[in-house]
Amino acid sequence: MRGSFGTPAAEIEERILVVVHAPDPISREGTISQLRQHPAVDVVDEAEAGSGGVAVLLTETLGESVLSWLRRTVRSEGLRAVLVVSEIREAELLDVIECGVGAIVWRHEATGHRLLQAVRAAYRGDGDLPSDLLGRLISQVGSLRPGANGGPGVPPSGLTPREVDVVRLVAGGMSTGEIAGKLSYSERTVKNILQGMTTRLNLRNRAHAVAFALREGYIS
Repeated sequence: MRGSFGTPAAEIEERILVVVHAPDPISREGTISQLRQHPAVDVVDEAEAGSGGVAVLLTETLGESVLSWLRRTVRSEGLRAVLVVSEIREAELLDVIECGVGAIVWRHEATGHRLLQAVRAAYRGDGDLPSDLLGRLISQVGSLRPGANGGPGVPPSGLTPREVDVVRLVAGGMSTGEIAGKLSYSERTVKNILQGMTTRLNLRNRAHAVAFALREGYIS
């Protein structure tokens, strides 16, 4: 079971430009072959992807070189990142989220269908983490010292009550539609709340928003 921070699997009308990076040609070609089975995906060279495309990175483990690549890909090149990895240590998990990675897939679960789900989630700006990683993220960030500036007023670095309500449900794995029903909002309102929060606080995606809210003590 996965922890998902987004809308249900609605079909995406436009084609998604995807770049694949892998440590060896066999892994790369295998991943490309799986993704090309889906009409929603165009696998392209990095120069063709442009801002808004999706970069899929396969790796066994993480290191500073991988984290640097993720930061550059997301922050400088404007791509959305999907990380397909065999192992993530506790100390690396928050670093990965703060690099801007919103979709993570275990390599042993990386079927064509699973990769497509992650690519679509990343493309929409949603989060898509394995459920065990979501639990580890909540435990890890929740153990940090809270630093929330909450209260009736909303300081520039804080969250509004509506944002807290929404991000708490995001952390619980609810989709946009489920959050809208729970709070009696429209789906557009939920999306606008999340977009306003991530833009104001310079957060990279919904997973990063959850990490921020946990670390600052808004949710536990």
